[in-house]
Amino acid sequence: MSEITIKVEGMSCGGCVRNVTRALEALPGVAAAQVSLEGASATVQYDPARVDAAALRAAVEGAGFDVPA
Repeated sequence: MSEITIKVEGMSCGGCVRNVTRALEALPGVAAAQVSLEGASATVQYDPARVDAAALRAAVEGAGFDVPA
């Protein structure tokens, strides 16, 4: 299991946190996602054999939020 922390821009409320969490946890290979509104980030535990960091970032962007480079 690997862990990555992704910066997430554009979150402004608890609903945003839930949306990002749901988007990440829906991906196959994601064991857990902890999203912090205050820290503007998501820490994800995932299986790198099933999902990669690019797919995690794409899921956040697909939920309507920005992931800075």
